Amino acid sequence: MAATLLFILAFAAGIGLGIFYFGGLWLTVRRLPVARHPVFLSFCSFFCRLMVVLAGFYFVMDGHWQRLIVCMLGFLGMRSILVRLWGPDKCI
Repeated sequence: MAATLLFILAFAAGIGLGIFYFGGLWLTVRRLPVARHPVFLSFCSFFCRLMVVLAGFYFVMDGHWQRLIVCMLGFLGMRSILVRLWGPDKCI
């Protein structure tokens, strides 16, 4: 029972990390045309998002690769959902 709860929490954490990462990417791309230094914005956004997500994966994993896999499934599942919601045909 406890293992199942940990897997559910790991999946939920993956969803949250996916929203953070891909939502931040979406906001960055939307801001690029008006940014004063678009390259700097791109690199800073990428490294900040990457550090937060890698730290999140590390803490969720807690030494168990199974939790990492479940968290990655939530992360990639959220990517698929957000691509459908914010795809190229939906942007202005």
